[in-house]
Amino acid sequence: MSKHIAVIGAGGWGTALANLLGKKGYDVRLWAYLPEERDELQRFGENKRFLPDIKLSENLEFSCDMEWCIKNAECIVSAVPSGAVEATAYNIAKYIDVNTQPVVTVSKGLHKDTKERLSTVIERCIPEVKVAALSGPSHAEEVAREMITTNVAASSDEKIAEYVCNLFTTDYFRVYTNSDITGVEMGGALKNIIALCAGILDGMGMGDNAKAALMTRGMAEISRLGVKLGANRETFFGLSGMGDLIVTCTSMHSRNRRAGILIGQGKTAQEAIDEVKMVVEGVPAAIAAYKLAKNCGVEMPITSAVYSVICEGKDARECVTSLMTRPKKSEVE
Repeated sequence: MSKHIAVIGAGGWGTALANLLGKKGYDVRLWAYLPEERDELQRFGENKRFLPDIKLSENLEFSCDMEWCIKNAECIVSAVPSGAVEATAYNIAKYIDVNTQPVVTVSKGLHKDTKERLSTVIERCIPEVKVAALSGPSHAEEVAREMITTNVAASSDEKIAEYVCNLFTTDYFRVYTNSDITGVEMGGALKNIIALCAGILDGMGMGDNAKAALMTRGMAEISRLGVKLGANRETFFGLSGMGDLIVTCTSMHSRNRRAGILIGQGKTAQEAIDEVKMVVEGVPAAIAAYKLAKNCGVEMPITSAVYSVICEGKDARECVTSLMTRPKKSEVE
């Protein structure tokens, strides 16, 4: 392992994956956007904001110098929030060797303006780069504590998917491969919308029946849009679809669910985001997916409802009533 791995983004997930690789024996250079983030990582040897009390591997080095992190890296892991992927990719493009350095995106979301998947954004910003997506039901807090987790590495290039699988797999973090990167990324992005809705139901005091209905019908519209965009329907019943949907809708680790609870209790989307104090990917994903569905002619009633709540100020209870009183139809339509 003479080369190092560059992890770009020192949030919870980026730090957890960097630590996994460091414990596995790789030298890792973890890039932080802010000098104060880098200084805290160096001073305490832990990410006190996102992963408190998790001692980081001694194989990790911390820097705000993008060029230094990328130079001679075996692989580049992009772990920035979805809204920062484009700007970060353009920055990576200044230093990357596309012939020898693949990029693994571990973020979940859609570009807010173009509605592109994040791997597509990276490919546009870094022409000819080889890209894979790592996704699945994986809270950073649990991976950092070496709790059993499974993910999927997706790429249209089978060799790259297998490389990512081998890179990240440990005895507690099992990675499968999948050639359907469209389905894997769409599942990871759109499940955040349903998790936001799950939190709203919880905040309103709805029960388990309501959440089960939401998750089931939510998966129906996630797969409907994904298939329209060229994904395989089966992908949505795997780790990056149903698996990620289950964990994000049911866990208090989920920032999307926590924000939804606050919205269900009467706060605005912005107030909820401010209180959670983390990026709530379900909000921009809902806006992007709503517009994408309109453009594609795909019916997504749950996504449309949450869009009405967060963007138009509609009362959440009214949206639930509207969903429940829609015209009757067959479940399989």
